[in-house]
Amino acid sequence: MQADIVGWDIGGAHVKAAVISAGKVIAVYQQPCPLWKGLDQLHLAVTAIMQELSGSNRHAITMTGELVDLFDNRDDGVKQIIQAMTELLPGSEIQVFAGREGLLKPSEIDAKHYAAIASANWLASASFAAQQVGDGLFVDCGSTTTDILLLNDGQVQAEGYTDYQRLISEELIYTGIVRTAVMAVTQTALDQGKKIGLMAEYFATMADVYRVTGELNDAHDQTDTADGAEKTVLASARRLSRMIGCDFYADELPRWQQFAENIRARQLQQIQRGCEIRLSLHELPQSSPLIGAGVGRFLVKQIALNLGRPYLDFSDLLPVAEMQSDVTAADCAPAAAIAYLADAYHK
Repeated sequence: MQADIVGWDIGGAHVKAAVISAGKVIAVYQQPCPLWKGLDQLHLAVTAIMQELSGSNRHAITMTGELVDLFDNRDDGVKQIIQAMTELLPGSEIQVFAGREGLLKPSEIDAKHYAAIASANWLASASFAAQQVGDGLFVDCGSTTTDILLLNDGQVQAEGYTDYQRLISEELIYTGIVRTAVMAVTQTALDQGKKIGLMAEYFATMADVYRVTGELNDAHDQTDTADGAEKTVLASARRLSRMIGCDFYADELPRWQQFAENIRARQLQQIQRGCEIRLSLHELPQSSPLIGAGVGRFLVKQIALNLGRPYLDFSDLLPVAEMQSDVTAADCAPAAAIAYLADAYHK
């Protein structure tokens, strides 16, 4: 596939890439990449994507994968990921996103830039959205985390920058719709009208919840299940039943569908609270939209409805060519955003 520029988002569990040509997104890719197992996982994921491309020698990179425990610290992770990508894209023009410091060539990067590069993918997405919308609340709900950023007058109004700072400000909420353990979302739930405590065991993930509710796109779930078993509605219901010490019987599926809906409501409440905090700190007109990105943006759409605000899908901000893919540019917002930002910077 011919490409003008490829945007890369190097995560700790996935590698995502968005390809733009003549100003349009023409392809989007997501490959599983359990980076904590070794840099060979990054090599496999990037190589698999590059095999689908041809004629592309311009690449823009952002990342969050430096946080995995493969690396001694975040600086070490940034350094090794940049080195690996440079080796994987020989002879290419590469730019690395350093947040407010802009886009840098690998040869321009030294240790003083590492902190700005680390986990800055949220700023790429939010900056692109701010340029397109002006005012609004940008919410990227992904497989693992949720970013909540206020946009004002075309600028991102971020209180924090690092993961640590953004966890304090609640602009980063460490919850997502695939990889998050159910026990991390809530300690209690309702079952058959009774409040019950959940076991603090890795029996089920939120992928099980959204598979049972019918909202999970199979293409978005590239992570192993908690028990290593199949990814079916019945298997997910069985995993959820273990969370409260029950056996699963197929004729009780409606019971576990209600249970899943209750856990879903707990996660939605957590994310909505984060949105309300951001909105309470700034005067944003009621007509300003919530911009939803990420594979869990269906939750953002519901939150917008709950808050009486317009909803705008991130995909509507991008000129997109027709693609035969279950993964969209809005699913991989940082990759698409960094490609556009780098293309504009180049021009």
